[in-house]
Amino acid sequence: MTESKHSKFLLLAAAVCSTTAVFAASIPGYPTRPIRLVVPFAPGGSGDAIARIIAPKLTEAMGQQWVVDNRGGAAGNIAAETVARAAPDGHTVFLGLSTVVTANPALYKLSFSMEKDLQAVTMLTISQYILVLNPSVRADSVKELIALAKQRPRSLNYSSGGVGSPLHLAAELFQKRAGIEMVHIPYKGGGASAAAVVAGETQFGVSSIASSMQLVKAGRLKAIATTGLQRSQVAPDLPTLVESGFPGLEVSSWYGLLVPSGTSTSIVQRIRNEAVNAVQAPDVHQALARQGLQVVTSTPQELAARIRSDTKTWAEVIKSAGIKAE
Repeated sequence: MTESKHSKFLLLAAAVCSTTAVFAASIPGYPTRPIRLVVPFAPGGSGDAIARIIAPKLTEAMGQQWVVDNRGGAAGNIAAETVARAAPDGHTVFLGLSTVVTANPALYKLSFSMEKDLQAVTMLTISQYILVLNPSVRADSVKELIALAKQRPRSLNYSSGGVGSPLHLAAELFQKRAGIEMVHIPYKGGGASAAAVVAGETQFGVSSIASSMQLVKAGRLKAIATTGLQRSQVAPDLPTLVESGFPGLEVSSWYGLLVPSGTSTSIVQRIRNEAVNAVQAPDVHQALARQGLQVVTSTPQELAARIRSDTKTWAEVIKSAGIKAE
């Protein structure tokens, strides 16, 4: 290609990109009214925090108020159905938690389809878990914990934030891959679950890093691994499960945006672009980091693929463990 032709090509490419950007930023007739951001839990907690951190940015960028609508109950199914039944016009958006979207179909008899009635937009954040032990347990690594559990099957108890909760599912997946069997004792919430390990009521638990690191630093919990594909920035000295002998084993919790199926591609792309810009803003990035959340965005196709993969994984775990929602 000659220099002249190369220059013309670059100008043409720039013009196309500019036109695409303008189109994505200005869709005639959208939005025409406030946009409802439906959160599957009551105020408080990481999901509500994410919504209230990003809503002002999205309001500013899109010229219409983003209103946080907390729809707690039924393990997030009420919120998901609210969005699934809404008009596919981009004015109702779901802040979906990974387990609500991917585990609930196997746990509950739903009157709608998570897969067919909701459409992926983008992932926003991801957080990994930490494997913790009561300090009295004679194991200082994942390998030693597995050996102990195999020597004395069902002699160790583990706590979770409730039957079918993310912490329960994460612990069951770990057990399945490790080939061990411990006794599950459910508690009401992740905080109570971690407290049970501290008190010695249970010996093991999968916990959130944000809520457990102070207890680890104080010597009240013993941490042996984290569950991401890469080491946690909060606990860089701890190995991952991958490093501990479980190739490809990632157990994480993510939040993403979804809309009613049938929403136009142009609206999905507009929401996706503005949401990605919002979470990547330095002040938002820092605010989310304080919540123990790592910003990870995606294309709609990438999030849809992640949902399919996670749904299959959790369905297998729930079936093999015989988990029944309470």
